[in-house]
Amino acid sequence: MSFSRCALLWARLPAGRQAGHRAAICSALRPHFGPFPSLLGQVSVLATASSSASGGSKIPNTSLFVPLTVKPQGPSADGDVGAELTRPLDKNEVKKVLDKFYKRKEVQKLGADYGLDAHVDDLFPFFLRHAKQIFPVLDCKDDLRKISDLRIPPNWYPDARAVQRKIIFHSGPTNSGKTYHAIQKYFSAKSGVYCGPLKLLAHEIFEKSNAAGVPCDLVTGEERVTVQPDGKQASHVSCTVEMCSVTTPYEVAVIDEIQMIRDPARGWAWTRALLGLCAEEVHLCGEPAAIDLVTELMYTTGEEVEVRDYKRLTPISVLDHALESLDNLRPGDCIVCFSKNDIYSVSRQIEIRGLESAVIYGSLPPGTKLAQAKKFNDPSDPCKILVATDAIGMGLNLSIRRIIFYSLIKPSVNEKGEKELEPITTSQALQIAGRAGRFSSQFKEGEVTTMKHEDLSLLKEILKRPVDPITAAGLHPTAEQIEMFAYHLPDTTLSNLIDIFVDFSQVDGQYFVCNMDDFKFSAELIQHIPLSLRVRYIFCTAPINKKQPFVCSSLLQFARQYSRNEPLTFAWLRRYIKWPLLAPRNIKDLMDLEAVHDVLDLYLWLSYRFMDMFPDASLIRDLQKELDGIIQDGVHNITKLIKVSEKHKLLNLESFPSVSQSRLSGTLKSQARRTRGTKALGSKATEPPSANAGELSLASRLVQQGLLTPDMLKQLEKEWMTQQTERSKERTESGTHPKGTRRKKKEPDSD
Repeated sequence: MSFSRCALLWARLPAGRQAGHRAAICSALRPHFGPFPSLLGQVSVLATASSSASGGSKIPNTSLFVPLTVKPQGPSADGDVGAELTRPLDKNEVKKVLDKFYKRKEVQKLGADYGLDAHVDDLFPFFLRHAKQIFPVLDCKDDLRKISDLRIPPNWYPDARAVQRKIIFHSGPTNSGKTYHAIQKYFSAKSGVYCGPLKLLAHEIFEKSNAAGVPCDLVTGEERVTVQPDGKQASHVSCTVEMCSVTTPYEVAVIDEIQMIRDPARGWAWTRALLGLCAEEVHLCGEPAAIDLVTELMYTTGEEVEVRDYKRLTPISVLDHALESLDNLRPGDCIVCFSKNDIYSVSRQIEIRGLESAVIYGSLPPGTKLAQAKKFNDPSDPCKILVATDAIGMGLNLSIRRIIFYSLIKPSVNEKGEKELEPITTSQALQIAGRAGRFSSQFKEGEVTTMKHEDLSLLKEILKRPVDPITAAGLHPTAEQIEMFAYHLPDTTLSNLIDIFVDFSQVDGQYFVCNMDDFKFSAELIQHIPLSLRVRYIFCTAPINKKQPFVCSSLLQFARQYSRNEPLTFAWLRRYIKWPLLAPRNIKDLMDLEAVHDVLDLYLWLSYRFMDMFPDASLIRDLQKELDGIIQDGVHNITKLIKVSEKHKLLNLESFPSVSQSRLSGTLKSQARRTRGTKALGSKATEPPSANAGELSLASRLVQQGLLTPDMLKQLEKEWMTQQTERSKERTESGTHPKGTRRKKKEPDSD
């Protein structure tokens, strides 16, 4: 069939038949060629043309456009519509015609100006109409660009722009008194708001303010506390930065850790607070690296920035020798690890030496962290050693004399979701090291070193590097913007709406759009549940740990209950989490209890957004406090849990982390390789002798020398186990048993 014949017959069909025949062709070809042969390529041409026509906006990523199913408009969806006018269409012939069609330069030129001149090619108008049907974004892309225009964010906050604010930047390192001076201004003001990065910090200021006679409320994602007897709001409020109000007027506002404005996931909250708080004075506390960016952002609002520099209050020094062995630990030491496995291993080794240690890591409940910090800080408590992750970097007041980096390699996930093992940054190293020798602690001088001698030179190099200046602030689409997107694209999933929004968004050079992978994860998790867009959006903004399967399944279950209009009562939740819960017997039990605590946090977070569907917040909070106590007891006895876990092979502290997906910077690869290879075995030489101690020592040396990789070691272990199994079978078949393996005959009444 010739191209002109196909086009002519198509053009002669009535409008309804054209659409039906077109749909029939696409329906026949869809299993082989997709919604329309190479249609995405043509959509790209149209998008490019539209982009140039609308003033040079960036070209959309057409791979994000999910095609919709177009229902035939003819008399029968299954029949060969239009066959009465011509012979039945041959799919191969149609494919050839369409291939020629979309490759022609004339058609591309038509795409450039939306080519509606049927005299040039009669098929193009129908192709264009079909493209807009299955890709509705083509019809509204100009509107979508306007909605997703994130330029000039200061204009989003008219209330703040109506106030001539005074911006004061308290700049300095950890333990320099910068936050203290800002908080004193907060206490002396008639009204104020404190915005902190953590619930722990919000709680701390809440308690300090009320203790100082300044009535202060508490607002976090999971908690609201009012101190006035009549329930009215106090003049001061301490909150997590995401929860601050940008419409309430204050005399003084304090934004803590302003350098987190660059955070890939949470930076938008600091940007919103900085640009939107309605306060006469805004006090910023943070690293000097943020000064230039804040000054530039405030220039766009017409506000000047006053910088106040602070120096560290107590001296801190990097030692010239590494710890080398846990035998060299002293009271006030804190060993910083970057994995739970290292936490467990080090805690176990300290316990073997007859010492007691406190343990703090990120997934512990706030109450447990505070209890462990109190135990470590108490001079009368026998616990003198702290084993912690970088969770101690902010939010806890600790009496530390010496920080010891067990490793300098921190696992992370890049923007593509790939796991990486890279050395900590200068900013991270300074934040952690600065916890030693704090002004308010019993140690007036701080010391920093490493566990391994070969890491010490790298630590010194990292600490000497200048901190990279912060160049951009985070932004985040609002629920209103996503709703407007959904109005134009009603059949698009929320996850896909986010992708298209981010792709269409335009930002100034001083801003970036925050990573929304966690939001999209939740959106895809509950996509099949019938919810309104606003409710779905709120569920997706709920903070969850997507590495915890029970927490993820709980979000799904909560959304399902909500969609059925079934309130999630206290009794229902008790049954769901199988309360009462027993004290943990091993590390896995402890991790399960931590996950349940996160589920209760999720309930409380949702209870402040949907009070009628999550009605028992006060009862759940009491339940959570009881659970916190159970977890505290478990952490207090963590070395016992580790022993039991090792005995039952629930915890393998000898395992080597897989590094196949890690990417290390070239100059530090050898250093990272040594650290990874010795991380699990670094302190085994001091363990009591065991049957395979010689093998472990040899394996450790081979890994250090680069002669053996973790994968090779695993393969050798597998082969050795196979050989042992075969030998055991041979002995069994020959009627002999290795010494000590013959089992006693079971007594009739024995258990």
